[in-house]
Amino acid sequence: MTTIGQPVERVDGRHKVTGSARYSAEIMLPGLVHAVLIGADVPSGRITGIDTGEAERAEGVLAVLTHQNLGPVAKDQPELFPSLGGGAAPAQSFFPMQDDVVHYAGQHVAIVVADTLEAAEQAAKLVRITYARTPAITTIEQGRGQMFEAERVFAGMISGHSTRGNVEAGLNEAEAQVAATYHCAANHHNPIETSATTAVWEGDLLTLWDGTQGPNATQLTVAAQLGIPASQVRVVAEYVGGSFGSKAMIWDHPALAALAARHVGRPVRLALSREQMFDSVGHREEQEQHLVLGARSDGRLTAIRHYKLSPTSHFDDWAGPALGCSASVYACPNYESVYRLIKANTITPSFIRAPGEAEGMFVLETAMDELAYQLGMDPIQLRLVNHADLDPETRNPWSSKGLKKCYARGAELFGWDDRDPRPRMRREGNLLIGTGMATSFYPVYPVFTPQRARARLYDDGRAVVQASFAEFGTGIRTAMTQVAADALGVGLDAIRFECGDTALPNTVAAVGSAGTGVISAGVHAAATALREQLVARAIADVKSPLHGADPGQVDVANGRMAVRGHPERGESYAELMRRNHLTDAEAIGSWDPPPPSEKYASATFGAQFAEVAVDQDLGTVRVRRMTGAFAPGRVLNKRAVHSQLMGGMLWGLSHALLEATHMDPVQGRWANASLGDYLVPVNADAPDVQIEIVEVEDTVVNPLGVKGVGEIGMVGSGAAIANAIFHATGRRHHKIPITVEDVL
Repeated sequence: MTTIGQPVERVDGRHKVTGSARYSAEIMLPGLVHAVLIGADVPSGRITGIDTGEAERAEGVLAVLTHQNLGPVAKDQPELFPSLGGGAAPAQSFFPMQDDVVHYAGQHVAIVVADTLEAAEQAAKLVRITYARTPAITTIEQGRGQMFEAERVFAGMISGHSTRGNVEAGLNEAEAQVAATYHCAANHHNPIETSATTAVWEGDLLTLWDGTQGPNATQLTVAAQLGIPASQVRVVAEYVGGSFGSKAMIWDHPALAALAARHVGRPVRLALSREQMFDSVGHREEQEQHLVLGARSDGRLTAIRHYKLSPTSHFDDWAGPALGCSASVYACPNYESVYRLIKANTITPSFIRAPGEAEGMFVLETAMDELAYQLGMDPIQLRLVNHADLDPETRNPWSSKGLKKCYARGAELFGWDDRDPRPRMRREGNLLIGTGMATSFYPVYPVFTPQRARARLYDDGRAVVQASFAEFGTGIRTAMTQVAADALGVGLDAIRFECGDTALPNTVAAVGSAGTGVISAGVHAAATALREQLVARAIADVKSPLHGADPGQVDVANGRMAVRGHPERGESYAELMRRNHLTDAEAIGSWDPPPPSEKYASATFGAQFAEVAVDQDLGTVRVRRMTGAFAPGRVLNKRAVHSQLMGGMLWGLSHALLEATHMDPVQGRWANASLGDYLVPVNADAPDVQIEIVEVEDTVVNPLGVKGVGEIGMVGSGAAIANAIFHATGRRHHKIPITVEDVL
């Protein structure tokens, strides 16, 4: 393989920077009209009246749809299922505008369709809706008395209560303990492109241009919601402007766009506003975690108890899997985790980058840092003492790990050994300088759906490779071009990759850092099958220099087949095809994921380091530099991997210091639902970021040994920053974001 691993520039970069790339809200169709959603003003109650008269009389308005005239969706709605599973993936089991009940503020209660976006927005303001409001629960404090222990969470994938060993006995054995309650604020997605769908019907055939991480997930979900065959739904998502989980599960707006288009008999574009992104596509839930660590004086953990409490919707038991980190990262014989939920007046929470792991590792790694100081140990040494050579849950070996190398390499690059471990010892004028570190961990999620791709080679030596996955900014289209080029044995410039369309061979949604690993397996299979087909034809061709050769001894490079060690005995694909009057040759490849391994455990590991400067008078925290060392298996594109990891680490900075969505408990609405009030970092906040890849071989996870890096960069970076703040100031923080007020 000569192309895999190289820092190849994005094959779609020119289209994006020149504006020739078209996103779901930019598709132009004859007769296109615009839909605007109206959200409920109250968090709980009933609609007592809807006056649409003035809106319907407004210029350009084609329809105002409510629960009174939208029509029913399919009676049997698909179950909540992760889009990684390959089936229908509704983001919540509730579908709006089917009755007059309001479950949460922002719930979609009406749609205005007009001939221009401006006319639809203006008419939406003219719709008069009255409510009979009922008491609501929207925060942990309001619902604490009604909490319950969940049976399963995270779309049913995670048990609500897990144990091993005897935690009480482990705590009694401990010579040191750390116990604390942590609070993590709610967070919301803010990709550059807000969610949008353009829908058009041609007879009974529906085409959706949808901003989605999984075109097939949108296809199957909307088909189920509308009660039509999936074969009658085509979804196109050639370009998607970011997601971070907001477009991983399928929300109600694609189906609502389709229903509106059917009602008015015109193509309809429905794009969420920036403010609607805060109440229409899920969020990272507000949460309270309680963690207890017990350890002997040499640092060896004897017990871990980890509880989580968070609000979920009335319809689904959702919680990000924050407790899985403490179960798997360190060797500890006694462990217990419990997910507790509150049924609240909220949309169902959802995936948001490193959902669960980002907050769970913040809690675990700040507690480990606290334990290290209590025992007088170096934080890295404490982690090495508790390094899990086997998965603590299954006692299986890891398919690959590399964590010890990440600690060593990250510490070397960062200069960890030069630090004075005592807090408040390093100063620069009025600034207190501190350093901290943390472990990174992200599981490798299993995939159950076959991954397919198509490769077609033409007699001019150029190839088109196709698969249905969406490119939403991760660089996966480029990486798959590299995979196809190496498997087929041609140069990058000979490959054109087509993706983002359910008319192409099916792949799973690129979710949970699993996309690159599993989709590459299908692409590799297709290109390899085409190469083998052409090599076999050459060997059988009496006119070919390769006639009668051993296929295992035939190499292909730059489109030319040759016997290994005898480069003169060979010919190009083009020569073979033209001689045999083949204008093209095609193969469909498929990779069937094996069931989850009973012999190995799989996860991606890393180590993160941060340096902060804290102003003693103002309480401001500036992150000066960050270093991350990660072991993600085989790297397909060094440039894209570096970009993904840097983005994750900087989001970890944002998670630790800036991002919080605040609920107004009286109004039951998010109080800062806009980018004017929801804080995210800008370039001026970004420190120097140093990234090192520790490549490890993994022969278990998928054919190319790829484990993915989309989320691991965010996991642990917030804890490294929080630990650095403690080292600088001597004060421990048990909440995120850590604000100026907290520091003061």
